[in-house]
Amino acid sequence: MIVWTVYLSGEIHTDWREKIEQGAKAANLPVEFSSAVTDHEASDAAGDVLGAETDSFWRDHKSAKVNAIRTKTLIEMSDIAVIRFGDKYKQWNAAFDAGICAALGKSYITLHDEDIIHPLKEVDGSAMAWAKTPEQVVELLAYVTNKK
Repeated sequence: MIVWTVYLSGEIHTDWREKIEQGAKAANLPVEFSSAVTDHEASDAAGDVLGAETDSFWRDHKSAKVNAIRTKTLIEMSDIAVIRFGDKYKQWNAAFDAGICAALGKSYITLHDEDIIHPLKEVDGSAMAWAKTPEQVVELLAYVTNKK
């Protein structure tokens, strides 16, 4: 049996990742999950090991590069990605992850509400599917892994 690797990208302020992981487990899907660091403070501090910065731009710059090591590697290793866009914050990192997927030819599913269809038209245009709920993502994973 093939075990699919699913990369979960996007907003970190809701429990959408847990819902997908729990749904996949309940359905006994042959999937394993990976993700960016979801602890906001830890992510922001990822570059601090390289030296303190007094300018927030350079702190963010170093941390973004350190975080990108993980993100790029896990996306490359994944079979499919789920890219979540929430309504509270603009997830530029998620849009960037979708671009990485598109450039690598990785299949990805976008997950977002209807009210942000317009700003995500290019991101959705390269996606293989657009889901509105974590439950729909689980159903898609069940189908593509032939477990439905």
